[in-house]
This record gives sequence, structure tokens and C-alpha cells, in this order.
Amino acid sequence: MKFTSYWHDTAPRFEGATQGPVAGKADVVVVGAGFTGLGAARALAQAGHKVVVLESEHVGFGASGRNGGHLNNGLAHGYLHAKEQFGPEKAKEMYLAFDEGIATIERLIAEEGIDCDFRRSGKLKLASKPGHYEGIARNFEAIHADVDPDTALLSRADLAGEIRSDAFHGAMLQHRSAMMHMGKFVVGLATAAARHGAAIHEHAPVTGIRRSGDGWVVETPRGSIEAGKLFLATGAYTTPTFGWFRRRIVPVGSFILATRPLTVDEVAATMPGNRTCVTSLNVGNYFRLAPDNRLIFGGRARFSARSDQQSDARSGAILQEGLARIFPQFAGIEIDHCWGGLVDMTKDRFPRAGEQGGIFYSMGYSGHGAQIATHMGEIMADLMTGRIDRNPWAHLPWRAVPGHLGTPWFLPVVGAYYKMLDRVR
Repeated sequence: MKFTSYWHDTAPRFEGATQGPVAGKADVVVVGAGFTGLGAARALAQAGHKVVVLESEHVGFGASGRNGGHLNNGLAHGYLHAKEQFGPEKAKEMYLAFDEGIATIERLIAEEGIDCDFRRSGKLKLASKPGHYEGIARNFEAIHADVDPDTALLSRADLAGEIRSDAFHGAMLQHRSAMMHMGKFVVGLATAAARHGAAIHEHAPVTGIRRSGDGWVVETPRGSIEAGKLFLATGAYTTPTFGWFRRRIVPVGSFILATRPLTVDEVAATMPGNRTCVTSLNVGNYFRLAPDNRLIFGGRARFSARSDQQSDARSGAILQEGLARIFPQFAGIEIDHCWGGLVDMTKDRFPRAGEQGGIFYSMGYSGHGAQIATHMGEIMADLMTGRIDRNPWAHLPWRAVPGHLGTPWFLPVVGAYYKMLDRVR
């Protein structure tokens, strides 16, 4: 078993990194070479702006290369919750932003010729308890009527043609959702950004920033660069250099397994619908088939802000137990990859994007970043250059999490609370 991301391990290396020192001037310096940063860098470079990307590790190192491979439309919270909190028009705008995010990815794949196994698979939101099905049905009725007619409500009997498990009581099917190979896409996106003229420096962490006139001086161990504008796209991997953002982002570990490749018969007996799947528990699971028919199975497993081999191994053992509960036939199946990553949660689980103290930013996707991050990069590129303001998260207040200074000491308590809710509801 490899303690590495399946997406990293099965994608080509990015060959377009800029070598040599970090120096000179740029119209925009982007911090972070994940989907958000690279989406912005490609758009900026294509429009003729001089853009430099600074990445502390390698392209796609963080959440963009450590997720479950889902591109699911819809909100992290239920649509009804957003409607109650923000009103029908704002809730609809937020919901449709995720549809637009998937469409942006589909467009970029076609424009840049990125081979990443993209497919409009559809998503199943699976009811883990009978009461959860009632809640899913209420949410479905509002979504189907207001914002997304391309949805269906499936009974427990209907699920037989989609997923062969006795663990669920029905589901909502959202046809616009998709899946892709995350590692291949992020490398393809970086290659496209570099081809359009963006300079991408790997292994160039930002160690300091300071104002210089109307712009910034950005410092790294490989030198410093002057930036007209600074765009922060680091999510849960935001460093203490950017303390204002750290106090508002809670990094939470999410852990994933990839099994050995399944046989054709095993696929037919497990997930004949071949969709992305998410369970309704607070501490639930998400899963899908990989392009080579491995079952990729993830979840919170443990409420931890650590993701290293020891933490991933402990979480992997918990995930194997969860996998066996949903698919008993896979108890003890060989696991080829076990990895973890950090999710950038906000207190209310809605993203945040805009400008703070002269720093542009987009983050806080709360586990729904893969489908919207590239799109938000393009939106922020437009905002930074004054072309148009399409930011769906504009004007949302963003207060610091009480008692949170960057290290989320409170996660075990939060985890215990959500596990208790799953037992009683």
C-alpha cells in the first residue's frame, strides 16, 4: 500500500516549472498552484498580463491533488438552508455557481486539450437513515422547482440499478455532476497556464510580504518579486504569513482509500450506475470508481488537522471499516493507496472571495472546491483586472472563528458532537 495520493501517483509530472531565482516584477503574483491559482494564472496570462505563480511544494500538492475526484453540483449546505439564510435569489445564484464551475472545467478541457477522463456522471446523495430520506426529499422538491430540473428523487427500490448496497434508503440524483482524474487535470491546467505565458515556480514558499507603493514585495527563499496585485489561493494550506485568513479557515483532514482495480463483475455487483456518491451522515463517506475501476472511498474518518503517513494510516483503518459496512463483499480487499489532505472549512461552510487589506483571495470551499475552484480563479482574474465582477460570494461577512489562531485545537470536540448527531438523528 502506498501512502500517496492516487491522483499524484498516476498523473504525469508537470514539466513547465520556471527555474532559477524568483525576481523582477509581475502584474499579479498568485500564491498557490492548485485549481484556484492556476485558473486565475491561465486567464490572466491569456489576457496578456504578466503573472507569476509561487507554489511551496509542487503543482497540485494540496487539496487539488488530494480529494475524492468528484465534481458535484449543489451547495455544501442544503439549498433550503441557503434560501432561508440569504433569500431565494442569492441562494439560486450560489447554487448555479457550482453548475457554472463544472461548465468552466468542461470548457477548459476542450480548449486546452486536457486528457483527464472527464465525464458527466451524475451524483447520488444517499440517505443513510429513513429520516434523512425525508430531508433529502424536501430539499429535492425545492431544488427541482427553483433551480435544477435536471434532478430526480430515487426510492430505495430505485437504487438497485445504481448501487448494490443495503445501507441506504433512497437518494437524490443530480445529473449535472461530473468526475475526472484530478492529477491529470491540474497538470494540464498548469501546462496551459505556462503555455500562455505564466511563470510557475515550484518549491517557492512565500515567507513574507510587505507593501511597496500601491503594490507588494513578496519574499521567498529563492528571492523576492514585486507584484502589482497579490492573489492568495492557498485554502487550508494557508501559512502564518497570512494570519488574517488563517483565523477564518479551519483546516480539517479528509482521508481516502483506493482499492485494487475491480473486475467487471465486481463493478456490476457494486456500482453499476458508475456515479459519484455521497452519504447523508455528518461524518459520512464519499466514493466513486476510478478510470481503472478502483473504488475510491473517502470520508472525515477522524477530526484532525494533520495529514501525514501516521495520521493517514490510522484514518485508513477507520475507512476500511466504513467500506465494509456499505459493501460487505469488500471486507479485507487489497488497498493500493491511502492518503489524506486538508479541507478549508469556513464556520458556515460557504466559500469566501474578494479583497482584504489589498490582498485578493478565494478559498473556504468547505469540501466542494474541486468543482468551483478553477471557475473562481477566472472570476478573480476578472475582478483583479477590473473587467467584470461576477463574484457570487461578494459581501458575505467573514468573521474570525472564536479562539482560533491557526491551529484548530477544537476539532476533536466538534467531531464528537457530529458523531453524536449521527447516532441520534
